Amino acid sequence: MIEIRDKADCCGCTACASICAHDAITMRPDAMGFPYPVVDEDRCVDCGLCEKVCAFNDHYDTSLNLPQPDAYAARHKDMEEVETSRSGAAFIAISDYVLENGGVVYGAGYTDHFRVVHKRAITKEERDEFKGSKYVQSDMNTVFRQVRKDLKDGLTVLFSGTPCQTAGLNSYIGKKLRERLILVDIVCHGVPGPYLWRDYIAYLEKKQGDKICWVNFRDKQKFGWTAHKETFKFVKGGGKMSFTYLFYQHIMFRPSCGKCHYTNTKRPSDITIADFWGWEKTDPNINADDKGVSLILVNTEKGHEILDAIKDSMTVIPAKLEDCLQPNLQHPSVFSKEWRNFERDYERKGFEYVMKKYGEDNWKKKLRKLAGRVKRRIRKALGL
Repeated sequence: MIEIRDKADCCGCTACASICAHDAITMRPDAMGFPYPVVDEDRCVDCGLCEKVCAFNDHYDTSLNLPQPDAYAARHKDMEEVETSRSGAAFIAISDYVLENGGVVYGAGYTDHFRVVHKRAITKEERDEFKGSKYVQSDMNTVFRQVRKDLKDGLTVLFSGTPCQTAGLNSYIGKKLRERLILVDIVCHGVPGPYLWRDYIAYLEKKQGDKICWVNFRDKQKFGWTAHKETFKFVKGGGKMSFTYLFYQHIMFRPSCGKCHYTNTKRPSDITIADFWGWEKTDPNINADDKGVSLILVNTEKGHEILDAIKDSMTVIPAKLEDCLQPNLQHPSVFSKEWRNFERDYERKGFEYVMKKYGEDNWKKKLRKLAGRVKRRIRKALGL
């Protein structure tokens, strides 16, 4: 029987709940909206499968991995795809290949009012919802079981997600069905709580007095690829940016992100994709226009087969692995010292309180006050 004594030991992938034949495990959210398994002891038969399937440890399956990944800089040849994707549209090229060959694609999209969930796509139009960054932990619901059914039905499945999600799915699916499963993970920075995102949407709409009708976590068409700012469109117009400010303070991540087992080059997937920071060392021209370029790490032989199949749709340039080792390929994100205080304040006092205390507006006020003090001291020193 699985039991979570320390929240940092659970990534919320749902593998344990998915494998339970008696549906004795449900995923229940905590105060931040992070799901954790809860066991109904009346239904549990103590078979131990939930504990065996857990891959959030240092012993996750790397049996298919190459000795080390092969690295590439990549950009889609269709600039419209690049401009509407997070980086160089590598995911679009891979998923196009799967869809064009009768497969299905799973990725992070939206439901309800911009709640982030994993969804199934069988067309490119459905798949397009998976484009772009979504800095929130996605709700997996019953996706693992849906993937398994698709594989049993003989379909090729592409599943994209965070490395803890791909590791969990790989463990749940098992080796017999793995042949038709293509796993693509991202170089993950950490995931904020779903309730924070929900409350942020409500906070903006209250301030604006209007409904949000469109979201872009990283609007590179407006700000360029190197910028990390989100854009919201309201029904009556207008916009606001601040959620990514909190994100990069490392103040609202899931506890397990601080001890992530996958922040290395032994990735639990066939292909890893990410922004390619340091692309200049590989090719000084591939991203001179600041439109975005993907880092592709090929982790398995299947990954190489996929890359060979899509290379005509992309500009692909071999890179040195040492030129690609961004921080989250070397170690987990380091949490802010205010992390626990932020969570406590959010649980006790609500979102508007933490927004004012930790958000961008508060820091702007502090900088203005500091600038004012400096000016007054300078005037005093000059006798003005």
